[in-house]
Amino acid sequence: MTLLIVFLAIVFIMLALDLGVFHRKAHEVSLREAWTWTFVWIGLAVAFGGWLFYAQGSDAAIEYTSVYFIEKALAIDNVFVFSLVFAYFAIPLKYQHKVLFWGILGAILFRVIFIVAGVSLLENFAWVYYIFGAFLVYTGYMMFKNIGQETSLEENKTIRWLEKRLPITQDISSGKFTQRINGKLFFTPLLIALIFIEISDIVFAVDSVAASFAYSRDPFIIFYANIMAILGLRSLYFVLANLIDRFYYLKHGLSFMLVFIGAKMIFSDVYKMPIWMSLGTIVLVILISVIYSFKKTKAQR
Repeated sequence: MTLLIVFLAIVFIMLALDLGVFHRKAHEVSLREAWTWTFVWIGLAVAFGGWLFYAQGSDAAIEYTSVYFIEKALAIDNVFVFSLVFAYFAIPLKYQHKVLFWGILGAILFRVIFIVAGVSLLENFAWVYYIFGAFLVYTGYMMFKNIGQETSLEENKTIRWLEKRLPITQDISSGKFTQRINGKLFFTPLLIALIFIEISDIVFAVDSVAASFAYSRDPFIIFYANIMAILGLRSLYFVLANLIDRFYYLKHGLSFMLVFIGAKMIFSDVYKMPIWMSLGTIVLVILISVIYSFKKTKAQR
């Protein structure tokens, strides 16, 4: 419990510094600033993993590292969604950090809910573990099947539903989520973008939390790894935003990762793969997909 309190205190302090000090005023996040924050969050994640190793032993540290890497890899897929949403709603660069900040807070809440629900299901119905595995195999297959298809928000049902039922103004100059015009309350595109990002994260959370249980049954370790991966997602977006088109084979690697983890869960009674071997396979596949992606797109650049 002490470790959890310390962890939450660190998270709260970092978020307070992020929003209240470094990003108190809306501004365009520079590439240098994004890289700095990316290294800060990764450094904190590594330091916390070291503390787990010291406090709870190598098994806890390895489980934490495995879940963290999986979450970090899947988080890159979120970057594609962020880029698409910001482009569609024409969100200025100086307001994107604000949307992502509140989006991350919502993501943390959803992860906690899904982790608690997952633990409860597995404690009462052990066979749900295999359902999680089958779901990951299916998700990985659908991701691979949809590679190369054009993604557009023009006909997205969620956005259409929001636009029909909410009073929306296209004026985004205030940088606020709501705005009063002639005494009537209107919602700005910032809020609609935030809502869509939150809904998208629910979908991502189902995949990532299910995959987490393949490497740990400890809800605290899963929580620590998920939160650490999510907190660095904003800065990671600003680092990768201009490189989205370079990750040509990334979805191939992510789809393989999901299928691999799902199969590992389904056949866990037949063969219990060592965690280091499983993590090594995933790391290798993701690295290969990134390297070949940059090689393929180098000529285009």
